[in-house]
Amino acid sequence: MGFFDPILTADYISRPNRFTVTCRLNGLRVNAYLPNPGRLWELFFPGARLYLEKADSGRKLPYTVVAVEREDRPVMLHTHKTNIIARHLIEGGRVPGLVGAEIVKSEVTIGRSRFDFQLKQEEIDIYLEVKSCTLFGGGVAMFPDAVTARGKRHVEELARLAEAGAKCVVLFIVGSLEPDYFMPEYHTDLAFSQALLAAKSQVNVIALGVGWNPDLTLKEEVKTLKIPWDVVEHEARDRGSYLLILRLTDAKSVEVGSLGVLEFRPGYYIYVGSAMKNLAKRIERHKRLRKKMHWHIDYLRRVCDFHAALPIRSSERIECLLAEAVKEVSEFEITDFGSSDCACRSHLFYMPQDPLNSRLFHRMLQSFRMQKPIPCVIG
Repeated sequence: MGFFDPILTADYISRPNRFTVTCRLNGLRVNAYLPNPGRLWELFFPGARLYLEKADSGRKLPYTVVAVEREDRPVMLHTHKTNIIARHLIEGGRVPGLVGAEIVKSEVTIGRSRFDFQLKQEEIDIYLEVKSCTLFGGGVAMFPDAVTARGKRHVEELARLAEAGAKCVVLFIVGSLEPDYFMPEYHTDLAFSQALLAAKSQVNVIALGVGWNPDLTLKEEVKTLKIPWDVVEHEARDRGSYLLILRLTDAKSVEVGSLGVLEFRPGYYIYVGSAMKNLAKRIERHKRLRKKMHWHIDYLRRVCDFHAALPIRSSERIECLLAEAVKEVSEFEITDFGSSDCACRSHLFYMPQDPLNSRLFHRMLQSFRMQKPIPCVIG
């Protein structure tokens, strides 16, 4: 089934703001509207193939980005179309637990929130919120890819409605048939993940995988993904390891405590750290410039711009494994930096270009964040 007008293809160049993409179409540099507020870091790389629709006349930008190609398959990005797809699946009886349900109304406002659908099933009202998931890899899909206070509020409001006697559902539509599992993305948004975990006994959480043909028609197959709640409960806590990415604009000589004066070239520095308690506070500490130096990284932070912090929440100490993996995708290491309490040669690594624009870097990151879940045995 088709949901899009005739499609044009273009090559991704950059994303100047959250809702605008610059691309090359028929040899010309053009801007297109991106109806997706997510980070999409693991999808947008220079040269990635984009699928565009011509925008309606009168729109500020002449094109709309509807999908991006990943590993020769399109990933649908148009979040406004997700509800149309959800309607198609509901009306076709393809959503477990909602077979036979009829759509009564779209865009239903209750309290402080507006939900996507009000349904009726055997005379029972159901309130449904739909979320689009584009983050997947290694057999796992996760949502969200950026902090979503709105998504957290939706979940909490649905839980309150359920406590008052309503039937409530959250439906995650994953843009791929490859994953077998779905989990909230507790590495990036712990608050949303914990809210979803707390609501699961009152709110029915459903995750469905769908696939897209090269012409952006929807495949017939729909896949129900398993949600390993025991793993989420065990891992979605404020602990684990992290990658701190700093940007140095000019070459600097920096005195780094006991290491003495070190020479740093312009580029990006990736520091691997851990905090098995209060991980969020540790990361916030690194964002601030400090007068009193404590760790090696504090000295380098004084001369660098903060670029990004990427938590990897885990009940296990994986800092050294993570350092070894970062070493494999970086250009070189800074010997003895940040590794005085372990056997590693270094916990600081250099890349000349932005790691967030590197496919290899994101594959490495996903290999730690999106491992296929193993049922937890807690004794």
